Amino acid sequence: MQRYYFMVRFLPQEANLALLMGRCISVMHGYICKHEIKGLGLTFPAWSDASIGNVIAFVHSDEIVLSELKQQSYFQYMKECGFFSLGNVEMVPDDCAEVMFKRNQAIAKIFVGEARRRLKRLEKRALVRGETFNPIKNIQPREFYTFHRIAISSGSNKQDYLLHIQKMVAKEQTEPLFSSYGVASNLQLNGTVPELSHLVDKI
Repeated sequence: MQRYYFMVRFLPQEANLALLMGRCISVMHGYICKHEIKGLGLTFPAWSDASIGNVIAFVHSDEIVLSELKQQSYFQYMKECGFFSLGNVEMVPDDCAEVMFKRNQAIAKIFVGEARRRLKRLEKRALVRGETFNPIKNIQPREFYTFHRIAISSGSNKQDYLLHIQKMVAKEQTEPLFSSYGVASNLQLNGTVPELSHLVDKI
């Protein structure tokens, strides 16, 4: 299946990458939900172990979908202010390797704030069932491969939260099954995207 992409580069030297990525993803999320678009994936061409990088790319099989996404007011405003550089909508080269960017919700559970929220939810459920709430402490440490965080604001419930994203190498291109945040998340949503790291200098 032929795919297209366009890149957004964040130009400020001291940019809050997690926040800017989150804003871009929120714009995409609103756009695809409003127009009921499926199969729009994200790739992070400047990803490294140290950083998520200052480039985000949007991938889809319909170049018109990407052209319309690129015209969203947030992207145009940030470009006019000199904060973003927007690349052209281009065809994905045939020789690109495939990667998967996956949201791993298990990572959030190791952080204190998230653990506290989970315990409160579990306590509420136990009280509703009329049970005594007695959580078992998990003392087994867990290890995760490199991950980066993206700060997201939910428009529906006004809650801020973090997406914990991991990068994995894929053997081949799969069906473009992504969450509404443009990433893979479980066995059903396991879409791959092209590895565009060799093209970051074009923007």
